[in-house]
Amino acid sequence: MKILLKLSKEALRYKTLYIVSILATFSLTGVNLAAPKVLSALTGIVERGVTEEGLASIGYLTVILIALYLARIALRFMTNYLSHKAAWYLVGDLRRKIYDKLERLNIGFFHDKQTGDLMSRITNDTRDFELLYAHIIPDIITNGFTFIGVLTILLTINWKLALYTCAPLPLILISGFVFSKKVRPYFRIQQKKMGEFNGKLQDNISGIHEIQSFGREDYETEKVDEKNMDQVHAMLKALKISAVFHPTVEFISSIGIILVVGVGGLLAYYEGLSLEVIVAFLLYLGMFYAPVSGLANMLESIQQSMAGAERVMAILETESEIQNKENAIDLGKAKGEVEFKNVSFHYQKEVPVLKNISFKCESGMMVALVGPTGVGKTTLTQLISRFYDVKSGEILIDGKNVKDVTLESLRKNISPVLQDTFLFNGTIEENIAYAMPEASHEEILEASKAANIHEDIMAMPDKYDTKVGERGLRLSGGQKQRVAIARAILRKSPIIILDEATASVDVETEKQIQAAINNIAGKRTIFAIAHRLSTIRNADMILVIENGEIAEMGTHQELVKLGGIYARMDSIQSSAGI
Repeated sequence: MKILLKLSKEALRYKTLYIVSILATFSLTGVNLAAPKVLSALTGIVERGVTEEGLASIGYLTVILIALYLARIALRFMTNYLSHKAAWYLVGDLRRKIYDKLERLNIGFFHDKQTGDLMSRITNDTRDFELLYAHIIPDIITNGFTFIGVLTILLTINWKLALYTCAPLPLILISGFVFSKKVRPYFRIQQKKMGEFNGKLQDNISGIHEIQSFGREDYETEKVDEKNMDQVHAMLKALKISAVFHPTVEFISSIGIILVVGVGGLLAYYEGLSLEVIVAFLLYLGMFYAPVSGLANMLESIQQSMAGAERVMAILETESEIQNKENAIDLGKAKGEVEFKNVSFHYQKEVPVLKNISFKCESGMMVALVGPTGVGKTTLTQLISRFYDVKSGEILIDGKNVKDVTLESLRKNISPVLQDTFLFNGTIEENIAYAMPEASHEEILEASKAANIHEDIMAMPDKYDTKVGERGLRLSGGQKQRVAIARAILRKSPIIILDEATASVDVETEKQIQAAINNIAGKRTIFAIAHRLSTIRNADMILVIENGEIAEMGTHQELVKLGGIYARMDSIQSSAGI
């Protein structure tokens, strides 16, 4: 009920469509209730013998019957279309809301989530709401109204037969309760398995190059099939319970019909029950048990919808760990001064990542972070943008604690260039302008020249309109990096973070990227993570990170003279010609 109430709040914006649909549903039920009455009246006229007056009545009742059937067509259209329209609008709204929520959750939320599973929640699980609001709820209203109406009519026709008709209802209600308790866990598992299946598909399609390169097609087909069959088996377990429940309800309902037929025959013999009454009763009897039999299908659909709703609400009710504090201020256009004061951070309490990090970077300085893989260099830069919050200490930009400013204004002042550069499936110009859509073509050209990518672009057949493909597949690694640098330059953020920007490129491309970095050095505050020390020799400050702490700090010349960790790294790389 809690989930239904929350979903109902979402559906309220389409209340007009629902109200009209419900009114049409009530009218349709009224038409359905009236039709058997007209048919039984026609039967009564024939039973008593057709006279001239009777013929007139037959003609009059026939016209009424035709009108009722025509009204049924119009009302059924209104009921079905309007409820579907409202339901699909609701699905669309929920998909937008879930996506919007995901965009605003902190990065840590995604660490243990599969992209395919999250996609399944947005697409598959929300689709079940259409079933709930376009079919189940209208059916519940229709069936409830029909049940009450038919029961009232049956009681007025013959209360004794009506009581026998109701005899199987307690058994049906009990079986329905048991079914609901048994089947929902299986539907929940089935939708979880569907998410895992989608996750595996997404992984494999993204990694198709690796699969083919290493000849793992057969292996991955087996793995995908395992996930596929897990979902199939989970669904079959739910359907197995349904396959028992449905005929059980039908059997219990048939007992009621048998009782009515048997008792009706006795009443006809002993109390002279008329044919008109028996025909009317039998016509209404079908309408009486239809909602009861439909309960089986509705319960199955409800459990499926609720299982999907639980997965959707789990996302919507998740609160981001990174949020604006109350009365957060706008940072405005920062100068780019960054200071760490005794900053410590961990993902897991037992495993510290950064310990008591302290340093100050003046505006326009280039700070290089070096050290072995996994010592917290990338984490340090992500703390500046508040993708994670420090566990102790504080980070200041222009003297303001990053926790005291709004996330939007903070991140406007920071532009990242990551090792694994992500480009969207559009044109080069669209990707460069992504962080600043209002930029003019001239501004994009200027940023591209500063990033040393302009000449490469002009050599392409479609120049700036060249499609980069999914994740920039049509560009080389160096070209993608320089497009990302152009994107960062165009944004004109005072702080730029370069995370291994030259790690995966050849020497010539490295020189081009290095030239691009030199073009912005001194104009922006730069944090550069690097394994190749040749790319950061000119840095104003080099931080050597080891075991989550700053082991050494200084310029290239100072650290070489120190003869410590950095000097050994430099010596090794120089000997290797790196």
